[in-house]
Amino acid sequence: MKISDIVANKINRFKAGYVFTYEDFEVPVKNKSALKMALNRLVSTGKIIRLSKGQFYKPEITQFGSLRPSECQIVKDLLEEDNKIIGYLTGVSAYNNLGLTTQISNTIQIGTNIDRKPRERGKYNIRFIRQKNTISKDNIYLLQILDSIRFIKRIPDSDIKSSVIRIKEIIRGLSNVEQRLIIKLALKYNPATRALTGAILEQMNNPDEVMGLYESIKPVTEFKLNINENILENKQKWRII
Repeated sequence: MKISDIVANKINRFKAGYVFTYEDFEVPVKNKSALKMALNRLVSTGKIIRLSKGQFYKPEITQFGSLRPSECQIVKDLLEEDNKIIGYLTGVSAYNNLGLTTQISNTIQIGTNIDRKPRERGKYNIRFIRQKNTISKDNIYLLQILDSIRFIKRIPDSDIKSSVIRIKEIIRGLSNVEQRLIIKLALKYNPATRALTGAILEQMNNPDEVMGLYESIKPVTEFKLNINENILENKQKWRII
């Protein structure tokens, strides 16, 4: 079978929005050039779209045009390696999924345990945020909530008051086990995140369990968030102004 036929058959089996590379095609090394030529021809016909060098995707065509792949697909090689989770989506993507904003962005933020330099992937800017907690499948959602608290002033198309109200709803919906875990995870965040997380959780009848967060904050530290007491009744205790 010709390389072009192998490529066409393989791509026909891909789901729309799936991002793939040369490695997705099992062809001998001697046929790599033919593989590249076959993919380039498909790009020129619009059957596939080049995301960045060596990366392509099968577009989903709607009445409004071609849809871009999901952010998870765009950076999937940066989220998992050898079946091990090494990163997670955060930033605007997470804020959107949490109902904190309706905005979308061409900047994709990834939480990771190691320092990594920014990079570009096609029209997307990829930025990395250092996460001090070990990342696992079970805690990604909680880390995204904590990132939203950490960067609450940067959530686009939202104000701090609305964001706090929404975050309170999200945390209230967590199980008791998840609430205890988010307290543990918050201890590795900056003081302002620990204060706001502690204040929110204390209002949910967790005064004893948040004591570690309270004691981790220096007595003279204040956090300017412009939240009134109608939103956070215990703001003064946590030195939130």
